[in-house]
Amino acid sequence: MQVAIACRHGSISADVQQYMTDKSQKLLTLFERITAIQVTVEFVDHRVRVEILVDAEHKHNFVAHDEGGEGEEATVSFDRTLHKMEQQIRKYKEKVQDHHRGRQPEEPVDD
Repeated sequence: MQVAIACRHGSISADVQQYMTDKSQKLLTLFERITAIQVTVEFVDHRVRVEILVDAEHKHNFVAHDEGGEGEEATVSFDRTLHKMEQQIRKYKEKVQDHHRGRQPEEPVDD
């Protein structure tokens, strides 16, 4: 699994990139079918916008983004975006796991 970090209209330090990579890889503990994670950090008008795209097997893609306030650190906006992504993945995983639980088992028909 690969984590790609891109910056638009600015740059982030190597420490921040490593922080984002390490935190992003923890999504694998929630959902093991993740194949790629792309983090985009955009600096526009003294604001930070972070978007996370997660590609998973079988065409399941997840997207989360957050725009921080003026002068906010990129890591703070990233943490909020990552939390949104975790919620999406947990919700999807619960939906998949609970798919068959609502049905009653069929009883054999006696003739």
